[in-house]
Amino acid sequence: MLAGAGALALAATATLTLANAQAAPASSAARLSPAAATTLASQLKSGTAGAFYDAKAQKLVVNVVDETSAAAVRAKGAQARIVRHSMAQLDAARQTLKAKATIPGTAWAMDPRANKVVVTADRTVTGAKLERLTKVAKSLGDTVEIHYTKSEFKPFIAGGDAIWGSSARCSLGFNVVKDGQPYFLTAGHCGNDVKDWSDQQGGQTIATTEQSTFPGNDYAIAKYTGNTDHPSEVDLYNGSTQKITKAADAVVGEKVQRSGSTTQVHGGTVTALNASVNYQEGTVSGLIQTDVCAEPGDSGGALFDGDSAVGLTSGGSGDCTNGGQTFFQPVPAALQAYGAQIG
Repeated sequence: MLAGAGALALAATATLTLANAQAAPASSAARLSPAAATTLASQLKSGTAGAFYDAKAQKLVVNVVDETSAAAVRAKGAQARIVRHSMAQLDAARQTLKAKATIPGTAWAMDPRANKVVVTADRTVTGAKLERLTKVAKSLGDTVEIHYTKSEFKPFIAGGDAIWGSSARCSLGFNVVKDGQPYFLTAGHCGNDVKDWSDQQGGQTIATTEQSTFPGNDYAIAKYTGNTDHPSEVDLYNGSTQKITKAADAVVGEKVQRSGSTTQVHGGTVTALNASVNYQEGTVSGLIQTDVCAEPGDSGGALFDGDSAVGLTSGGSGDCTNGGQTFFQPVPAALQAYGAQIG
């Protein structure tokens, strides 16, 4: 069963589940909100090796490999941190992993706090597959480290109660506007399986999938066909909603919340960006990695920070009893792909 996480009434929460660094002084670093840190991070990509938000200190920490870059970072009001590996080195390591170790059950992302590419292997990676992964990682030296999980990476596909197709159930992610008409976003592995959506099992069609992409990316867009209310809100499952006014890029260290129909609202932290996950169905890249829990039925659901739409639930490992990793499709990429905007 496909499932999803979203507000019915169709508020904006859809779910269908499928030690090398040495800190440099930075006394001039400004105190920043997560939104301000995200904006600043987008301006400081040249000559840097990733960045993360220190929520406690309210500072953006930017990795650099030389004092010239450190001075430029401090001049912008962020904290500079001298690290060993450049972004070019880390990107090269990721490209090698992609070429030689794209194995179902693995995922990798650049962790700016560790200044490494962190590879995670799930319980299905054994025998020759594990030997191959270990050999490739070893060839990349200390730019890569391997972690292991007893769970299995998969799109969160199962039941919840949100939006229904004839043979599957999902949830709405965010309500959007395209060409002046109302639509909603959900996960691509939802849109691949469902053409016509209802707000109840066996109910009348309220929306039709127009486009979907999975694997590669994991987003879909559906056009409303009836008069169903479609506020730009996320269901908080406590009788209230969170208004959504804009889309935003995530930043490592940012505190976020996820709303889904199976496990409702859970919070956590963005742990990495531009992650690649090798599901059994294929690879999805460019994802947001988090320590927010999720379960089958939460896929497609809304990841948000205040009034900002950040991501759509893709998949992951673990559950909300023992914890786990969950990956999200960035909302800005979906909006750009479909020529839509939050609304």
